[in-house]
Amino acid sequence: MKTRANRLESAGVHALLLAAVLFATYPVLWVVSIALTPGGLGANIGILPIPKSPSLDNFRLVLGGGSADHGWLFAEQTANSLVVSLATAFVAVAIATPAAYALARFPFVGARASMRGLLATQMFPAVASAVPLYLLLDALHLLDSRAGLILVYASTAVPFAIFQMRGAFLAIPVDIEEAAMVDGATRAQAFFRVVLPAARPAIAVTALFAFMSAWNEFILAATLLSRESAFTLPVVLQRYVGEHDAAWGAFAAGAILVSVPVMALFYVAQRQLVSGLTAGGVKG
Repeated sequence: MKTRANRLESAGVHALLLAAVLFATYPVLWVVSIALTPGGLGANIGILPIPKSPSLDNFRLVLGGGSADHGWLFAEQTANSLVVSLATAFVAVAIATPAAYALARFPFVGARASMRGLLATQMFPAVASAVPLYLLLDALHLLDSRAGLILVYASTAVPFAIFQMRGAFLAIPVDIEEAAMVDGATRAQAFFRVVLPAARPAIAVTALFAFMSAWNEFILAATLLSRESAFTLPVVLQRYVGEHDAAWGAFAAGAILVSVPVMALFYVAQRQLVSGLTAGGVKG
């Protein structure tokens, strides 16, 4: 009797999980179906997201549309997104790691106020800072440039990265650093050879979040960039949705192409993500 009850409970759990997976993947399947349908939403697509006459025309349109100039332009725009996102992640981690370590290990006057100030910066939406950022980059002659966009994205990613990394360092026992220093290591050697390897999952998650925030950001990029060759991919996708018409097929194909690097990063870093997502979840 108990075995039968366990089987029924297991079947119910699996049914709920299957329903949740279908609920989550249904919109994604719709995007794939629209991308593979030449007419996009204008074509006859049923309730089931299965394209009746699948075609790669929308992908060809996004990637080049038969024009070598357009194909090179899309490659340059993709490179813009990759360079800006990777540089943002690198700068955010490089600045946040020593700052978070100092906040986690060295008590000083104003440490708590500093953390509150960093968290306060996360309360304001990006659009609230668009105008002052535009004026600052204009004064520095960094408009329509990757360097300007990296500077803007890194300044918004650093506070969250510090908060995340500080929690990770607090979760690492101080004893292992003290043991290394008893054996003759300096504070810097203990940091680089003991603490950083232990915090590797948290560093990977922090870098991934910084990469994704820069990769998906649209408002600031659309405000600070005006040259088509300087656009990032979210700005490029927005061009397929006009005021009076929308190329939903090309938009869906572009959305899939934009998602590929993020999915690849998640696949590569999945082992680090499992432990890194909870590395900063300590109170302090």
